[in-house]
Amino acid sequence: MKIGLVRHFKVIKGLPAKQWFAPAELTQWFTEYDESDVEYKEVDLGGVIWKRCYSSDIPRAVKTAEKICGSGQIVVTKDLREIHHPKFEKISTMRMPFLVWVLLVRLTWYMNHSAYVEKRHDAQKRINSFLNRMELHGEDVLLVCHAGLMMEMRKELTSRGYRGPRFTTPENGKLYLFER
Repeated sequence: MKIGLVRHFKVIKGLPAKQWFAPAELTQWFTEYDESDVEYKEVDLGGVIWKRCYSSDIPRAVKTAEKICGSGQIVVTKDLREIHHPKFEKISTMRMPFLVWVLLVRLTWYMNHSAYVEKRHDAQKRINSFLNRMELHGEDVLLVCHAGLMMEMRKELTSRGYRGPRFTTPENGKLYLFER
């Protein structure tokens, strides 16, 4: 069985020009990022005939899936949705540089911090449940989703005996092929 992971195309909304952010401003930036359009590009699907294509229901992933799979062949699901950004305004009003916030996003994720609505364990359960359903079908599937989810999914795939590439932050619009 083959499972292909593709991160959505690059989002047009780039990194902020503003350097310092309060937590509410960071949340606003994440919201604008979620709503931003994408830069289309060609994707090499590795010559695999994908039996099914699944996409996160977030618009940037759907647009990517439509471009690479064709709109009539996609199953859109919230199971592939990105891990929601933390709500730091619950715990702080301090202004910090954007890059410090980015580091805190990663750090607090691994600490299961209360700023996250969905805890790491819950995301892992979501990933496991989705992969269990995929394995029942036993078909080659292409999954269009997001960086954070892909990093967690890669760990689960390798623990299930799939072989595939290592990555830290996956590139936009690139196929990462896992086989078992």
